[in-house]
Amino acid sequence: MDRRQFLFAGTSLLAAAPFAGARAQAAIPARIGYIPIIGTAPIFVANGEGWLKQAGIEPAFTVFESGPNMIQALASGTIDLYVAGVAPLAVARSRGVDIRVVASTATGENVFVAAPALAKFFTPNTSAAAAFKAHKAATGKVARLATQPAGSVPNTVLQYWLWEVAKADKADVEIVPMGIDATQQAVLAGAVEGAIVREPALTIVQTRNPGIKLIAGGEELFPGQPGTVVAASGNFVTKNPDAVQKLVNGLVRAADLLVKSPDKAAPHVGAALGKGIVDPALIQKALVSPASRFEIDPRKIIEPARAMQAYQVKLGSLEKELPFDGLFETQFYERALKAAG
Repeated sequence: MDRRQFLFAGTSLLAAAPFAGARAQAAIPARIGYIPIIGTAPIFVANGEGWLKQAGIEPAFTVFESGPNMIQALASGTIDLYVAGVAPLAVARSRGVDIRVVASTATGENVFVAAPALAKFFTPNTSAAAAFKAHKAATGKVARLATQPAGSVPNTVLQYWLWEVAKADKADVEIVPMGIDATQQAVLAGAVEGAIVREPALTIVQTRNPGIKLIAGGEELFPGQPGTVVAASGNFVTKNPDAVQKLVNGLVRAADLLVKSPDKAAPHVGAALGKGIVDPALIQKALVSPASRFEIDPRKIIEPARAMQAYQVKLGSLEKELPFDGLFETQFYERALKAAG
C-alpha cells in the first residue's frame, strides 16, 4: 500500500469510527429475570413486537421459580431487570440492594383453587372455614395448600385470605411452600388439596381436570392485590435512563395490545412461557382470563403494596415495615402516558 492509499484508508476508518461507536452504544445488554406467569406478558409482547430492540435493548431472559429466589441474583448483580412480584423488593432495598420499580405489569393475579378432594366441600352457602373443617372431619387430615415461599405475594395473599377473610382454623390447613411449576403439578396430581395459582396455571389445571374449582379470585384474596412489576437495578437506571424510558413506553403499548388483540399477543407470550409445549389456544384463553389484569401504572399499586407489607410484619415474614422511599420511580410511566396520549 503506498502513502496515498494508506492515508485514504485511514481517513475512511476515522470517518466510520463514530458510526461504529454509535452502533456499539445502541445495543444495551439487559439481563432480565422473570417468573413464568401470564403477569409477565407485557415484557414478552414488547420483545416479540421488536419494541425492546427499538429501545436499543438486547434482552437475555432467565427464569426463576419465585420473586424471593430472584433477590439473590439482584444482590449479586447477575440480573439487571426483575419481572416478578412486588413484595420482596422493599426487603431487598433494606438489605442494600438498589432496586427501583419502573412499571407494574399486572394486578389481582393470584387466585385460590381447590383440587377435587377439597372442592366437594365448597358447596353453596358453605363458608371457606366450614369447608376446610368439613374436609378434616371427613378425611382426618388437614388440607394441604401449596404456594410460593414466605415473603412472596402468593404466600402473603393466601395467608391474608385464610386468616383475615375466611377466618379459617389453623388446625384445619397446612401451607406447603413450593415453586410455581411444582405447585401446578401438585394440584393436578392431587398431592395437595388446594393452591394459589396464577395464569397460565389456572387455565392449564382446569383444562386438564375440570374438577379443580376456582374458589376465590384476586380481589377476594387481598383487596387491590398488587402483583407483577418491572424493576431495574439502580445502576441500570442511572446508566441507561433513555433505554428505561423506551422500555416503559413499550410496556404501555404491550398492555394495550394484550387487551385489544390478545390473539396477536398470544404467540409472543406462548414462545416465552409455553416453550412450544403449551397449546397456543390455551395461552390465548389465559390472556383473557378473569385472573389476567394488565396494569402498567406503578402508582396504582403503591398503597396496596404498603398494606401488603404491613400484613407481612403481622405474619412475621418481615421484621418491620420498611420505607418505600426511592423504591417506586413513577416518572417513566408518567412520561410514557404523555407520549401515548
